Amino acid sequence: MSFKNILVFATFAVAAYAAPQKRAECSAGRTASNAACCQWFDVLDDIQENLFDDGECGEDAHESLRLTFHDAIGFSLSAEREGKFGGGGADGSIMAFAQIETNFHANIGVDEIVEEQRPFALKHQVSFGDFIQFAGAVGVSNCAGGPRLQFLAGRSNISRPAPDLTVPEPSDATQKIFDRMGDAGFSPVEVVDLLASHTVAAQDHVDSTIPGTPFDSTPSQFDAQFFIETLLKGTLFPGNGSNVGEELSPLPGEFRLQSDFEIARDPRTACEWQSFITNHNSMVTKFETVMSKLSILGHQARDLVDCSEVIPVPNTKVNPPKLPAGKTLADIQGACAATPFPRLSADPGPATTIAPV
Repeated sequence: MSFKNILVFATFAVAAYAAPQKRAECSAGRTASNAACCQWFDVLDDIQENLFDDGECGEDAHESLRLTFHDAIGFSLSAEREGKFGGGGADGSIMAFAQIETNFHANIGVDEIVEEQRPFALKHQVSFGDFIQFAGAVGVSNCAGGPRLQFLAGRSNISRPAPDLTVPEPSDATQKIFDRMGDAGFSPVEVVDLLASHTVAAQDHVDSTIPGTPFDSTPSQFDAQFFIETLLKGTLFPGNGSNVGEELSPLPGEFRLQSDFEIARDPRTACEWQSFITNHNSMVTKFETVMSKLSILGHQARDLVDCSEVIPVPNTKVNPPKLPAGKTLADIQGACAATPFPRLSADPGPATTIAPV
């Protein structure tokens, strides 16, 4: 074969290799890189309208994100090494065996979102494990400044009930939380990364007398306020007194978990906590990374189909980090020895009071 013919053949081979793959045709004129992802566009349309109230970052979005953790963290590496069943991870068992798992003390309150989600999974004939992770990713994408989480589809609907005592509780000592999370494969720093979820969270059951009590002053924004306000000195309880797992809050109407308070001040995690205050991109990126890890516990990524393109692109605009009105830097209990606490201004106006969500 002549050099000229070799060159022509090589050029043709490169062109053939580089030719774009045909995308699958989905509903409403949309396309996907894999035909298996098409059904998720239909699920998206349904839950945005009928679960998330036309795409709001509301209670169902917050609870759906919470459920991704409560399902997936039922996973123990040490139990597996001992030849015991340590849980299937992100397998949907919390929905398949709701009568068992939602009765675990750490899972109190998740029964409501489980039963809200179940009809959608059954209607669209997708596995519970897939649906839980998908709904969490869609829900948090509705929050301003939020992440665009990876979504891999193809989990089986075959599962077993996760063992009890795999979900950390807010009243647990910090070391106990780190040990439990380490048994599932997460470092203390990754625990902080996961706690970015609390930027759009609220409590209902630590103090059931004040449901919908947010953890910071901007519960519809995935922003730094949670990381700032957790470091403020506590002065009051928003309800009728202290409860197990609760610490003094710095603002009327705001709830503070004991675990958040302690992890924010622990020398192993304080600097990671503080770093998110002025680096929103880092907070989002690290949350996306650690959630990718959480969402496939018990699975291999190579066995699943990447349908991340179905997840909506979040609105990236958020308010700049500030101290709540009425607070100063003297109210901050900085715990990172390596880096000074950033200089922040305070919102103007009367002292901040937080409304329930």
